[in-house]
Amino acid sequence: QVQLVESGGGLVQAGGSLRLSCAASVNIASIYFMGWYRQAPGKQREMVATITTSGITNYADPVKGPFTISRDNAKNTVYLQMNSLKPEDTAVYYCGALWIGRNYWGQGTQVTVSS
Repeated sequence: QVQLVESGGGLVQAGGSLRLSCAASVNIASIYFMGWYRQAPGKQREMVATITTSGITNYADPVKGPFTISRDNAKNTVYLQMNSLKPEDTAVYYCGALWIGRNYWGQGTQVTVSS
């Protein structure tokens, strides 16, 4: 079992920045694939950014450039640095992990960007 706990969400003005953290209950060096996803009201959950153990990253087109995903294996934590935030980035952000063939999700953290 993997437990994922997100933190760092909040209310920010457009153009501002936030850094989300996802702390895992296991050594993330053993988790090949981790990522950040978001779900806005009335919309489906969508991929924001993913990262593998070797550091290969992938980003959704709308966030390429302003957002950066990273992982710190020593702290068992994955981060999402979000810069130049826009109102359309408002959503609940979830951390996800693929571990031994199963998907795991955190409880989510709310990000609200005011115009």
